[in-house]
Amino acid sequence: MNYFSKIENFIQNINYTITYKDEKEGVFMIENLLDGVQNLIVGIAPPVIIFELYLFTITNDNLEMLKALLMKNRDIIHGAFAITEDGNKVIYRYTLQVANLDQNEFEATLNSLSLLMSEYSAQLIEFSKQ
Repeated sequence: MNYFSKIENFIQNINYTITYKDEKEGVFMIENLLDGVQNLIVGIAPPVIIFELYLFTITNDNLEMLKALLMKNRDIIHGAFAITEDGNKVIYRYTLQVANLDQNEFEATLNSLSLLMSEYSAQLIEFSKQ
């Protein structure tokens, strides 16, 4: 099955813009500024699809910030905050099985991220300044 075309159709069916795509690599970069989502990477790596959004760079080890992010993870409907392998960046990340993914599940993932950005953006901005 051509998962790339399937995901591209899902994106086109909602109010997100494809700002970059590479079928060979299985990658899209999408955005919806009204939803507070910019430069969201959607990577297709069967059997999974990965949604990843860079949020900010960690400038110092702040236990309270990390604790707050972990506590917020409990409230996030889909996905979670994570730290990159080098320990320097905070990202949002969510992984799903791609084979049975449908439009509703794809859209629910983006709606959850949009809700998170609307509710928590001020706090994320503050964290990015620390």
